[in-house]
Amino acid sequence: MRSNSSRPARGSARHRMATATTAAFLGLTLALSGGQVTPAAAAESSTLTGIVLGVGANETQRTVSWYSSADTAQKVQLAPTAQLSGGAFPADSATFDALGAKNIPGSGGYNHRATLTGLKENTAYSYRVGSEGNWSPAYSFATQDFEGEYDFLFLGDPQIGSSGDLAQDQAGWQATLDVATKANPKAEILVSGGDQVEKAGNEAEWNAFLAPDQLRQYPWAATIGNHDVGSKAYDQHFATPNTDRSAALYANGNPASDTSGGNYWYIYKDVLFIDLNSNSYATSQGGGGDEAHTKYVTDVIDQHGSEAKWKVLVYHHSIYSPAAHAKDKDNKVRRVDFPTTFSKLGVDMVLQGHDHSYSRSYLIKNGQKADPKEQPGAADVYPGPGGVLYVTANSASGSKYYDITAPDSSGTSGEGNGADPLNPGSYWYNSVQNQEHVRSYVKVQVRNDKLVVENIRSGTCAAPNSQVSKGDWCKNTTAAQPVGSVVDKVSVHPYNGDGQSLQVNVPKPAPGEFGWTIDGYNGLVDLGTAKEENGDHFTASGKINPILVSDTRRSLSPWAVSADVSQFKDAQKTFAGSYLGWTPYVLDEGAGAKAGAPVPSGYDGKGEGLAVSRGLGSAPQGHARGTAKLGADLDLKIPDSVQKGGYRATLTITALSS
Repeated sequence: MRSNSSRPARGSARHRMATATTAAFLGLTLALSGGQVTPAAAAESSTLTGIVLGVGANETQRTVSWYSSADTAQKVQLAPTAQLSGGAFPADSATFDALGAKNIPGSGGYNHRATLTGLKENTAYSYRVGSEGNWSPAYSFATQDFEGEYDFLFLGDPQIGSSGDLAQDQAGWQATLDVATKANPKAEILVSGGDQVEKAGNEAEWNAFLAPDQLRQYPWAATIGNHDVGSKAYDQHFATPNTDRSAALYANGNPASDTSGGNYWYIYKDVLFIDLNSNSYATSQGGGGDEAHTKYVTDVIDQHGSEAKWKVLVYHHSIYSPAAHAKDKDNKVRRVDFPTTFSKLGVDMVLQGHDHSYSRSYLIKNGQKADPKEQPGAADVYPGPGGVLYVTANSASGSKYYDITAPDSSGTSGEGNGADPLNPGSYWYNSVQNQEHVRSYVKVQVRNDKLVVENIRSGTCAAPNSQVSKGDWCKNTTAAQPVGSVVDKVSVHPYNGDGQSLQVNVPKPAPGEFGWTIDGYNGLVDLGTAKEENGDHFTASGKINPILVSDTRRSLSPWAVSADVSQFKDAQKTFAGSYLGWTPYVLDEGAGAKAGAPVPSGYDGKGEGLAVSRGLGSAPQGHARGTAKLGADLDLKIPDSVQKGGYRATLTITALSS
């Protein structure tokens, strides 16, 4: 992959002042450059589909994945949206070459993926995929601050096609994304709970899932579900960062088979996300089982846990959920295999899907309730060492809901599904359980001192709500529980050990500025009346109005101030500016200022004088911040052939900084 994203500065400010026999004034110009791409004819036209924006390894990256109908070289073109002209990308847009492969026969065509790197914060970008002469439409996304607090959205089991009504499933999925992103336009990631589609290899379902434009505007952090695993289509559609495709992380232990798998991780600001293929849980299937996952999580946290404040795991099969899958044999296995490791590693939260209902657990430590006294539905929880919050998301599309099931007598720890002593209708591990047969999504606010988790309604009993439309029950009351209302909210406060943690937010400092002004009154620099010398020329002298330079930039970048002079004119009479020379000096030291070299008058063929740009002062990279005052003695020598008159010229001052 390559990027040519560096660009020249747009131009420098030019301040003009009049000197000597000149008019005094100050001006400003700005040079803008840019161009438009002229597409070349493509060698072979290709239909481009399934474009999806994905997360990168960190906040400075994004991935892009797509399908093409023809086997042609593909790339992504990227530019700040502000640089597009009439929708055309500038000629110097960054380009990123895509990796690609032939799809499985059931998918047809070819899959491609590219990683966009070097993104800048607080920037709106436009991008398109394809090749010269055969580009997709342009799509856009925006970066925000690369440090500090942010929100992300967790979306459970769209499972498009599950209801048998593909169009309504798609409409429900679109409606949830519309509601969620309209309410949270600055959410920075969309995190998947898995089961994007009903049938892993059904491209019509994938097309319906990928139809919303939000999946090209917000990075989608894909998670593989049990309905996604049985085909290569999942792997073909999504590019994920830092992905380990070892055999142990595939359910059948065979990455080359017609199945998807692997684990991946990324850091987004203050959160380390680790995403697992929970379909691989038993060694009897051929994979490495849960032990391979716990080793993977341990290795990632050992290597990267110190780089983030929060640790969040994501996988599909919920081990603490309230509905049809709560008592599944495979989930009971995971419920024994995972929690102790997660507690020891200091995991803060686990996001799960699969059970098509909402729940958030009590704080769980080593496979049991961390604090027996924690009350159901507590608005604030304090994990203490080893406490982990587990969240299960309901359906984001309305294609399928599972009803909450009843506890049994199997126990209140480990794999047990016994009742909560404080709330006997719920499982021992769940603080909140909810199923209304309405769509919802989970909003997570990442704050310096807490994680805030909210389950929010994105629909009502009304369509699009596939399962309800087919005659199932719904107990949501629109007036009391409208779209956007909160089902549940909890704040997770970090454990700070035996001492007291101190926190201070250091804001991004102002970048500082570089500039110059004429010090004091910008009056006419009058060189007076020239004196005849040696019977063959005239001389005059004076001083420029001092130039005050100020540089407060943190970058300590170099700067330079230079000047050149126009012709001297009196009506139609002129003489060359090359006859003017100068000797620069620093009046007041600061900002690393060094005086420019003396320039003699060009009289008697001694050069071009100030008719060409000459340095007044400069400072190197790494100079101190501050202010300086620059001056120069002027030396004018004029041939005696010049006619009598009162002549003026303009000395143009130019400041350059990087």
